[in-house]
Amino acid sequence: MKKVFLVDDEIVIRENIRNCINWEREGLVFCGDAPDGEMALPLIEANQPDILITDIKMPFMDGLELSNIVRKRLPETRIILLSGHDEFEYARQALKLGVEEYCLKPIGSADLTQLLHRVCHKIDEDWNNKKEIEELKKNLHLKQERLAEKLIGDICNGLISSAEAIEQANSFGINLMARYYSVVLTDIRLMASQETAGSDLVYQIETAIRCKWMGTLKLLTYRRSRCELAWILMDDSEEDLTRSVRQFEIQGKDMIEAQMRCILYMGIGSIQARMQGIYNSFLAAEEDKHWRKLSSQNLKAWHDAAGQTYDDFIYLDRHAFIEFLKLGTRQQAESFLASYTSKWVSNGWKPGLFTQYVLYDLTLEVFRSGKALYRIIEDEDDRLQELKKKIPGIQSLDDFQTYLMMLCEHFWSWRLRSASKYGELIKQVKSFVNANYHKNTLSLQDAADHVNVSASHLSKLFSQETGQTFIEFLMLTRIGKALELLQSSNAKSYEIAYQVGYSDPNYFSHLFKRVTGKTIREFRKTLLPDG
Repeated sequence: MKKVFLVDDEIVIRENIRNCINWEREGLVFCGDAPDGEMALPLIEANQPDILITDIKMPFMDGLELSNIVRKRLPETRIILLSGHDEFEYARQALKLGVEEYCLKPIGSADLTQLLHRVCHKIDEDWNNKKEIEELKKNLHLKQERLAEKLIGDICNGLISSAEAIEQANSFGINLMARYYSVVLTDIRLMASQETAGSDLVYQIETAIRCKWMGTLKLLTYRRSRCELAWILMDDSEEDLTRSVRQFEIQGKDMIEAQMRCILYMGIGSIQARMQGIYNSFLAAEEDKHWRKLSSQNLKAWHDAAGQTYDDFIYLDRHAFIEFLKLGTRQQAESFLASYTSKWVSNGWKPGLFTQYVLYDLTLEVFRSGKALYRIIEDEDDRLQELKKKIPGIQSLDDFQTYLMMLCEHFWSWRLRSASKYGELIKQVKSFVNANYHKNTLSLQDAADHVNVSASHLSKLFSQETGQTFIEFLMLTRIGKALELLQSSNAKSYEIAYQVGYSDPNYFSHLFKRVTGKTIREFRKTLLPDG
């Protein structure tokens, strides 16, 4: 029902209008009246009428002044002006103010009722038009969202060129430009008790992922299914992009699962320096998710089959095993494996279902990490099946450790093949750093340009082959040169900082203390004869 407010300085007119119309029968509400504009304003703002009927000639604040203020404060309120003066000037001013109707007094109840219905009809028409426009805007927005999401899907699936993708993205107001890209897949699985919440809860979890993970990154998403999203992460710093993804993998994932009481499967793709490489990152993320999901599902099945809770088991630290495989040697293997399995030995190792499951899980992790680190292994499924067949035959601790050594040898064969392929390239990069460490602008991109590969590819290769990042190698090279200069010259610390490539002496001092454990002054004291 529409609300009507009346302003007129003549009380007789106010009472006649108030009493001569059956407001409820006409589908209206008479919400108040006032003798002039000044007294009416606070009442109008309090009642928010749909229609304001006001006289023009009133003391203190006339109808035109009141109309002007109401139009600004309550633009949705329709105004009917009453006047006892048949003057064109009043009508002209009223039209300029956007007044809905202008009529002369006196006006009968039938005419006023007809006038009110006419204004109500206009209100309804405008409301319906606005509703239609909003609906069209909403549909257009949804259509654009779907088209934008399709574009992201086409990029991930390699169905569109970079030039076409950029052109289409610009039409949607999407910025695709970045120096580095990576694709991450998330697959949310709800508990049985949460299924009634359905899509709403999945959306809440995805929002939590976005907030915890993506605070500093540009990102785009496309939905592969109700519970699975593909995230394209973009940043101008490869290190920041890697750090953000790694931080969520280590901390954010567990936090999301604990807070939301869900299972979150992830797949992390490679970092790419070109937009066209997003497809390769997407494929890597799919494969990574497959391995992680398989490992997680197997672990749960093993627990269920053994009829034990998680706390009953002694675990093998998969991360520690993989880290040893990356950098360890055959000479170190025996002592490492003895230490690695010591908890099992001290707790009375015995063959059984859970032991088999732990080895299955560790084997999957070794193969997953091998594929992520060394691209040359592609057709290893047959070898994986061979190894898995050996697991049920493990009946002693010696068999157990022999199998672990077999995993080590297998991984190291991949590492050796990779090293022979990329050894010369890494050697060239190290020589380039040793020749240019003094330049404060030296970067990973400079080294990549020198050996004619992409920065992202070099970063991955360098870490795989040396066990340290390019930035770490550059820093250690510079600090090593600084140590030489400190021993062979009396140059001041800020001079040495500049000579080894650091434009900020304070930052150089901080790094020096972090690497050597001593300040520059403390190190120089050790060089004195009595030091």
